[in-house]
Amino acid sequence: MEKSYDEIEALWEGLLSRQEELIHQAFNRLDPQEQRAVLDHLNRMVSEPGWHPEQVASARAALDALKDKN
Repeated sequence: MEKSYDEIEALWEGLLSRQEELIHQAFNRLDPQEQRAVLDHLNRMVSEPGWHPEQVASARAALDALKDKN
């Protein structure tokens, strides 16, 4: 399903919110293929150089909240 810009923005706002409930709500709206892509992206955010430290911290919080899915 194609998502609008606003839907994508809201998705990432939830995923990077550092609030476990919001992270799960955003992630659970995705199909399995989209979930895999999000997990891959979050893992790149915490392992590749060039991301702002706050982005890395938010991605780490999301991965921690989703550890059973990762």
